[in-house]
Amino acid sequence: MIDYIKDFRIGFFVAIILITTIILGAVTDKILRYFLYRKLSDKEYDATGFKFLKHLIITVIYILGIAFALIQIPEFKIIGHSFLAGAGVISIVAGLASQQALSNIVSGIFLVIFKPFRINDKITINNFVGTVEDINLRQVVLKDAENNRIIIPNSVISNQIIVNTNMHDTKCCKIVEIGIGYESNVEKALEIMQDEIAKHPLFIDTRTAENKKQKTPLVVARVVALADSSVTLKAWAWAKNSTDGFVMYCDLLQSIKKRFDEAEIDIPYPQRVVTLKK
Repeated sequence: MIDYIKDFRIGFFVAIILITTIILGAVTDKILRYFLYRKLSDKEYDATGFKFLKHLIITVIYILGIAFALIQIPEFKIIGHSFLAGAGVISIVAGLASQQALSNIVSGIFLVIFKPFRINDKITINNFVGTVEDINLRQVVLKDAENNRIIIPNSVISNQIIVNTNMHDTKCCKIVEIGIGYESNVEKALEIMQDEIAKHPLFIDTRTAENKKQKTPLVVARVVALADSSVTLKAWAWAKNSTDGFVMYCDLLQSIKKRFDEAEIDIPYPQRVVTLKK
């Protein structure tokens, strides 16, 4: 009977501690989210470190809660004390977690410290393109153009080449490359490409004062290759960011094609002659 009461008391205390831990974790998460949303009103505020710190604090709360719960159980008291010991936390985590999980945590810490990208940056990793939505202890969450969430472990990211379009300069250069027929007027085609790019509302002038003084063209367009069946033309169009750049690029392909048709500038396509032998 005494053992039954003792076990009931232990179970009661463990339940109280676990419930308190869950409530404390939820309240902390809500408070930190509130402060984060207030900070996000400032467009220059970097939320990367704050979000990572939020995940870290909540994780520590749950670790401490589980540790205090284990202390109440005689059989697990030693493990509970190890969780609470400063040096013991690392050894317990390393022993219970897989090497990959520990690698993700360490990689996540380095991502936040060295900041190859931040929250809301548009990046490319492993051919996946998306906006960084979250960085936590285990993974980075990207949101792509189709509103899908791409989840990439931190340890994978640390070994990959990252393309960041927002790191220091958000301007985006889109290269418009078109092949025209050898009989077509090359000078007229280059002039059309320059004109269509220059008058597009999303195009920006990136020339410096020195460039303007030297009368550098607003839009640079050149012949870059003499291919087997076409003359390859290339023009460089600048936009303030990658999103505007994509929209501008799509519009330019359409408008340049229309102007080429009106000017009777031919855009050749592959043709194949098949000879049938009897």
